[in-house]
Amino acid sequence: MKHPMSIFDLSGRAAFISGASSGIGLHTARTLAKAGAAVALGARRADRLEAVVAELRTEGHKACAVRLDVTNPSGIAPAWQEAESQLGLPVDILFNNAGVIYVERFTSQTHDEVSRIFDTNLKGAFLVAQEAARHMSARGHGSIINIASSSGLRAGGQMSSYGASKAGLIHLTHIMALELAGKGVRVNALAPGNILTDMQAQFAERGIESGILKRIPMRRFGEASDLDGATLLLASDAGRYMTGAVIPVDGGQVLSWM
Repeated sequence: MKHPMSIFDLSGRAAFISGASSGIGLHTARTLAKAGAAVALGARRADRLEAVVAELRTEGHKACAVRLDVTNPSGIAPAWQEAESQLGLPVDILFNNAGVIYVERFTSQTHDEVSRIFDTNLKGAFLVAQEAARHMSARGHGSIINIASSSGLRAGGQMSSYGASKAGLIHLTHIMALELAGKGVRVNALAPGNILTDMQAQFAERGIESGILKRIPMRRFGEASDLDGATLLLASDAGRYMTGAVIPVDGGQVLSWM
């Protein structure tokens, strides 16, 4: 009889992580590698990932870095092909994480900033997931994990473009799950709350961090490692009958807004 934890094992699998140069993406690349997956770290500046790739290889993991700008449609397919070529495995896990945040009142947001948010968080995520789905569907197996946000599940001040982009990504997750379920491809989303990354610094800079903390029932901000359990559930066979799910990982923050 296999050990119950073996269903979380990712040995022999390959994962592509977008937005892997920092924060949640960088942490998750390490997590997936330690779970046994070969990992391709994608970011606009692939050279910034070389130290991490070297670290993972020293630890005995298979890893590579590829250049990926999710706002450049012509570069997505080549990035995917390069990842599979370097890893020597078909990628069957996508951690669709690249994203940017913009904290500003609705009436003050500029056209350029709104375009940047939607081009990265929604359109970029759409295009990367589309590329992944084509390959995974052809092979009849795969898991796509879209990184949404608790801001896509409830309204928050000064978060109009960011929240709308993440709400769109959540709805896209549902549609993708519906269309791809019969092709063996599962599509789910994580909806993190306030996680301590560089992005979180914007709230501190605007003096609204303490107000946010008061609305988190667990009375603490999250850490990137708090996403590990849900990530491994969705990436592995432990979640093989899950598709179309959106899992908040936010210390109960969404509940406080109901």
